[in-house]
Amino acid sequence: MSTEWERLAVRLREFVRVRDWEQFHTPKNLAMALAGEVGELVAELQWLTPEESRDLDPATLARVRAELGDVAGYLVRLADVLGVDLVEAAHAKLDESERRYDPDLYRGSARKAPPLAP
Repeated sequence: MSTEWERLAVRLREFVRVRDWEQFHTPKNLAMALAGEVGELVAELQWLTPEESRDLDPATLARVRAELGDVAGYLVRLADVLGVDLVEAAHAKLDESERRYDPDLYRGSARKAPPLAP
């Protein structure tokens, strides 16, 4: 994992340890908390036009930034608990997407590619 992600994971691990919250940080609970935080992020943008969502006023941007921080924290914590290297997982997923979405076939298209053959 990159140095910054690892530093965040270590800081979160210590934050949880000193509060004796490891018992609550099961993968299930962390995934549920992550989903809840993503919902809060979505709620900030839900009724905006595409143009409004690209040009947030300072108060909305501050709330979005805070929600992104929550999402990132829970995602890093979940990966840490499961022993998943987030950067490696993201690269692996991007590698798969590059194989599935040939630029000549999918440029400018939002259609879904079929799954890769095993």
